[in-house]
Amino acid sequence: MSALQDLRVLVVENDEMSATLLQMQLVQGGAVVVGLAGSVTEALRLLEETQPQVVLLDYKLARNETSEPVAEALVARRVPFVLATGMAREQLPASFQGGVVLTKPYLTVELNSALLRAMQGQSANA
Repeated sequence: MSALQDLRVLVVENDEMSATLLQMQLVQGGAVVVGLAGSVTEALRLLEETQPQVVLLDYKLARNETSEPVAEALVARRVPFVLATGMAREQLPASFQGGVVLTKPYLTVELNSALLRAMQGQSANA
């Protein structure tokens, strides 16, 4: 049994190809992808509707949006998250400090490890 077995994950990523690849990686690892969101509005709607156990966020979204409002909603709801970004933790807004930062580019094993750390309440760089 995989460490991610049946873990309900919401993916917030505006690049369709990246979102599809992430979905395949997560499903292959045993997770259940409850939704793919490319915008803040869509992410907040899916957060309400799907009640994920953990959320994987990309920092920059379409139309010059960032996932900061989503991170704020996740912190308020106490939903763990992983932020995948090329930015250093100290460059990020404070709302992301409660999540695990996964530095791009990353391997599947690093993604899985970051998700597990987020679930265990460990906010640290991956």
